[in-house]
Amino acid sequence: MDLALAAQMSEAVAEKMLQYRRDTAGWKICREGVSEELGGKGSRRRLRGARVPRSPQAPPLPVVFCTPIPWTRLRGIPMGIVFFFKKKDWACYAHNDFRWYRGEGIVYGTLEEVWDCVKPAVGGLRVKWDENVTGFEIIQSITDTLCVSRTSTPSAAMKLISPRDFVDLVLVKRYEDGTISSNATHVEHPLCPPKPGFVRGFNHPCGCFCEPLPGEPTKTNLVTFFHTDLSGYLPQNVVDSFFPRSMTRFYANLQKAVKQFHE
Repeated sequence: MDLALAAQMSEAVAEKMLQYRRDTAGWKICREGVSEELGGKGSRRRLRGARVPRSPQAPPLPVVFCTPIPWTRLRGIPMGIVFFFKKKDWACYAHNDFRWYRGEGIVYGTLEEVWDCVKPAVGGLRVKWDENVTGFEIIQSITDTLCVSRTSTPSAAMKLISPRDFVDLVLVKRYEDGTISSNATHVEHPLCPPKPGFVRGFNHPCGCFCEPLPGEPTKTNLVTFFHTDLSGYLPQNVVDSFFPRSMTRFYANLQKAVKQFHE
């Protein structure tokens, strides 16, 4: 892939990710919870516009929200996991019906420890703990922070979703406040045509932000964004339930990975 074109595309994606990060309007909570490591066991319950308790002992299992709640109301919950979706809001994707998913959670671990577990790298830790990643390879290394990658995923939802793979242009950025972001979007690459046994999925601009928490160097705020077309013929209700559940497990498994690999 041409360097100039890749740089232009990736910077545009990174800018869009910053727009996602700064945007607080129009998101609806579709799932939230607290790590079971910090809370007791209990049953899931449905709330209607209620304020989420801030005690880490409070909501023991994920709680589903369907009513609009200001994003800032839920910030600061230790290991809280909050998931939002937005539909048909950005003009450039107004033609499709895919949802944007946003997750935010505080992970116990330094920023570098958390980043080490989520960073896109060959031989990295991600494939060792993320149940939704079975393989990661670099198709083209463009610069130290820019590459074209292929990520493979297993079957899911009782095999209703067959194995997928995604070819993305990925840019890693570091910001002055210490934040590290991964920014990705789908590209086609001649060295990575569709492979047997996989349905080729498509990522619209997506990624994550590992953000430092002022005064708390052993905690990291992780914000994730997914806007994915899984392709194939899938019932919409299967897709709508898969992403929030998958993201919930992502945060829980990430916390365990940070503890396992960086103690």
